[in-house]
Formats: sequence, structure tokens, C-alpha cells
Amino acid sequence: EVMRGYGVTTLVGALALAAAGHLLYTLYDLLGARYTGHGLRPAQVMKIAFVSYAFNLNMGPLIGAMGFRYRLYSRFGLDSGVITRVLGFSIVSNWLGYLLLGGVLFAWPVVEVPRDWAIGTLALRVVGAAMLALVAVYLWLCARARRRRFTVRGVEVELPPLPMAGLQLAISCASWLSIGMIIYLLLQQQIGFPTVMGVLLVGAVAAVATHIPAGLGVLEASFVLLLGDRMAAPELLAGVLAYRVFFYLLPLAVATGLFLFLEARAKRRPAPAH
Repeated sequence: EVMRGYGVTTLVGALALAAAGHLLYTLYDLLGARYTGHGLRPAQVMKIAFVSYAFNLNMGPLIGAMGFRYRLYSRFGLDSGVITRVLGFSIVSNWLGYLLLGGVLFAWPVVEVPRDWAIGTLALRVVGAAMLALVAVYLWLCARARRRRFTVRGVEVELPPLPMAGLQLAISCASWLSIGMIIYLLLQQQIGFPTVMGVLLVGAVAAVATHIPAGLGVLEASFVLLLGDRMAAPELLAGVLAYRVFFYLLPLAVATGLFLFLEARAKRRPAPAH
């Protein structure tokens, strides 16, 4: 009944925000192309990134972020070392924004933690401060570190220049904020956006910790547990489930068709010089 009550403006807005969120994610791989200098066309990179992200959301990082990236990038000529660097750059980019936004919202804090939780409000503030410190250290290293190249398990890692690190952070924050706006819109804007954003970030890290594909049930439980005193459970669940349709299932349907298209068109070729 709640879902049937959504107006056209709400549905169109959620769809547009979902498209924006997926588009922003593809920019990580475009930055990764500049970071590694691999030379694939931007349109090709964005298609691969979109497919990988859609499957990552629904089936987990081993299948999506890793499996599809290695499969598709290798089909277009990149060697495993370059793919690994692109993957690592994308992961760091994604979590940079999480650390900044989560650090601010947890240190504030805007999320009221239930008394029976293992982590209390004070501990959450400490976690938030630590998250902000990690962002500051990363930016400082990108700006001032003398040693900029490291080898991790046989893969060369190089710190990006500060302007590129700033782009990582800006794009990641915009990506996470667009996701939060979808849920905020589908909850009929009855709960403040900072609170919705804070609960989303708590649910996101909880989903990663549980290793459940798509965090199925984890995000829903987080919203009901943390916001159940502000909104009826059916309205909360309707908002989160509708969010899954717009941000998870519809993109997955598109990504499946695009993956089949890429598989049919891809031709093996030598990796571009870099």
C-alpha cells in the first residue's frame, strides 16, 4: 500500500538519482584509467565499470567488483597487473567518501545507537573521528609523501597526486550522497536527510561485515532498528525495498544485457602500451 502511494515525481526522482549514482561510480574507473594510463576508450571503461558495479551490488565483490572486471578488462586487452591496480584504485575511491561522510555523521553523531548494541554513542564518535583521521592521512600522503611507490603482493601501488585524490574524494562523496537521497525521497522526506544518510552508512558497513550478497535483510534491519521509533516499519521497509528495485534490480537487468553485448563484441588484443 505504501509503494502504491508513491507519486510520479517520487518515482522519477528515485530513478534519476539511481542513474546518477551508477554514472558517478563509473568515474572511479575513468580516474583509474588515468592513474594507470592503460589507454582503453572512456566509453568502454564506463560500460565495464557499470556492469561490474551492478553485479557487485547484487552478488558481492568477488563476483562483481573482481570477477567481472577481470573478465571484461582482460577481454579488451589489459593484463592482470593493470586490472588489479584499477580495481584497487576504485575500491579506495569508493571508501574514501564513506570515511569522510561517515566520520562527520558518526562523530556528530546524528544516529542514535540502541542501548543494547555493543557499540555505544561515545564509541561511535571515536570511530567517526578515526575515520576522518584516515582521510586526512591519505590526503597528506598523496600531497607530501616522499616515497610514492610500494609493492603489495607483487602488485605495484603508487600514490596518486593530490588533485587526483581530491577528485576521488569528491566523486565518492557525491556517489554516496546520491544513494542516500534515493532512500530519503522514498521515505517521503519524513526523516531528516543527515539521519537517513547516517543509517545508510551504518547499514552499508554492517552488510559488508556479514558477507551477505547485496546485504539482503541487513540494510532493512538497520533502518527498522535505528528509525523504528520515528516511522512505522511498513513505511521504512517499503522505502528500502523500493530503493533496492531502483538501485539494485533495474541496473542489474540493464547490466546483464550490456554484459552479453560486451562479450559478443569483445576481441582479444595486445594490452595497450603504458
